[in-house]
Amino acid sequence: MTPDATNMDFEQMLRMALAPVDPPETLKERVETTLQELTDAAVDELEGWELSAMRDPRNWVRPAAAAVVGASAGTALVVLRVRRQQRRRAAQSRNPLDLAQRTLRAAAGEARKLARRD
Repeated sequence: MTPDATNMDFEQMLRMALAPVDPPETLKERVETTLQELTDAAVDELEGWELSAMRDPRNWVRPAAAAVVGASAGTALVVLRVRRQQRRRAAQSRNPLDLAQRTLRAAAGEARKLARRD
């Protein structure tokens, strides 16, 4: 076998191994459902927290963790939902600035929906 043939085989194997793969539709739904459940659980935890417990710093861990998890899951959920409709917005846009404005409006709308839901 010549070195060129070996390189060609290696390159072909790399191309096959690194070919893009779309995740199944059920995975997208499961991720969105999980993020929504995390956000809802964080909101429930924060709603159940009493301000009188604030005096003792040992009681700050659960609300702080709930705030971090809720903010992270909520942000990921907004990004996921905005990203899902990116192609439609790109097709409707006249230029990159218009696309950026549409994307920001969509993100703000999704964030409002999520905040109202909680």
